[in-house]
Amino acid sequence: MRRTATLSVAVAFAVLLVSGVWSSAAREAEGATAKPNIVFILADDMRKDDLKYMPKTRSVLGDKGMSFSNAFVSNALCCPTRATIMRGQYSHNTGVWTNKGSNGGVQAYRNEGHEKDNMATRLDAAGYRTGLFGKYLNEYSGTKDKPRGWDRWFAHTGGAHYYDYKINDDGRIIHYGSTSADYETDVIADHAKTFIGASAKAGEPFFAYVAPRAPHSPATPATRDKHAYDGLKARRLPSFNEKNVADKPPWIRKLPRLSDAKKAKIDNRAEKRAETLQALDDLVAGIVGKLGDRGVLSNTYIFFTSDNGWHAGEHRIQKDKWRPYEEDVRMPLLVRGPGVKARHKAHKLVLDTDYLPTFTDLAGVHTPKYVDGRSLQPVLEGNSTAWRSAILLEAAANYSPAYRGIRTSDGRKYVEYASGKRELYHLSPDPYELRDSYDPSAPPSTLATRLKKLRSCAAASCRAVENGQ
Repeated sequence: MRRTATLSVAVAFAVLLVSGVWSSAAREAEGATAKPNIVFILADDMRKDDLKYMPKTRSVLGDKGMSFSNAFVSNALCCPTRATIMRGQYSHNTGVWTNKGSNGGVQAYRNEGHEKDNMATRLDAAGYRTGLFGKYLNEYSGTKDKPRGWDRWFAHTGGAHYYDYKINDDGRIIHYGSTSADYETDVIADHAKTFIGASAKAGEPFFAYVAPRAPHSPATPATRDKHAYDGLKARRLPSFNEKNVADKPPWIRKLPRLSDAKKAKIDNRAEKRAETLQALDDLVAGIVGKLGDRGVLSNTYIFFTSDNGWHAGEHRIQKDKWRPYEEDVRMPLLVRGPGVKARHKAHKLVLDTDYLPTFTDLAGVHTPKYVDGRSLQPVLEGNSTAWRSAILLEAAANYSPAYRGIRTSDGRKYVEYASGKRELYHLSPDPYELRDSYDPSAPPSTLATRLKKLRSCAAASCRAVENGQ
């Protein structure tokens, strides 16, 4: 009797054990075959070397994934870049050239019909739970509109940048005040993490677009970070307060050398920017932590980058962006996810046109034919073969006449301005763009010929010209 009972217990235990093993194996198999989650974190006005102030981000993304040394944006301005990210197209194809006006801002984006077909609508139609948290497009203010394709909408819609701002929370306008609990980067982080947690609990693949304002001017740090970098000075690159600008365009030549007072302002701004980045660093670490807590980190791709860079005294330029120089167009880019090799340095030319095709590729969704960029999946998996050897730089008139330029993988940069001015830099021996080697008496170069094709390319023809065809 006792032997029978003991046998029954043993059999029951074995059944439970086997059942548990099979259940665990089934869960693992389901996780391996499920569509991956995608988290896209976009800083605002953060230059590539600002990553030095974000140790947590470097640890949880850079040490666990891939760092890109040659990531760029084509049009180094907030709204054009964000439109390009959503559509995978150069500005000459999105029609969004500036932050406001007839050819810029959210209105230009809408006028082109882009809210009907973009990254969000494509992923949403494929079964992804989609959410945007933070900045959408410039001039998106005072509205209860919620664009199609977004299941969760938490977008900045007016007010200041870090305190006393308004959020469109799924069609409800909510005003946040000036207490520590209202600090926008933290609020965005909390709502993004809630979305991730709820999506993971529901077992749905998700796409989280997380776009805080940091470190955009006026670069207001969280209270806890106000003295994190007291006394910090901006980097003194060889191009800082450039002594001889005789070879530069007239709009640079007319800039006086920086006075001590202007240097002090640049340093003060650098200090505030570094301190403002601390909350962004917390946001990244917090999101990675939430993904881990919810058991979905191993099946989630996390991208971290910026919409454009920022000047801090280089070439005598005190601030702002938009220009074709490296400080403005070269971005930080870190990627972590399934199959992405840890601590790997990638040197391929990457552009903001690449995010939409990358995300549709990772999600197993058909990439629209209008896309100019290409999927980064082969690079992430370490099996890329042929790749682009050049990218297009383009911008409407702003701090100078409008320009178009070409930047190559071997470090050449050639720029044509609407005024007729030309610039040519060889970045391998001259990474700080101190010596313009353009010779107006020389015959047209192959760069000029290739640029002519790039400036009007579309879809597959862009990829072909970027490849040198």
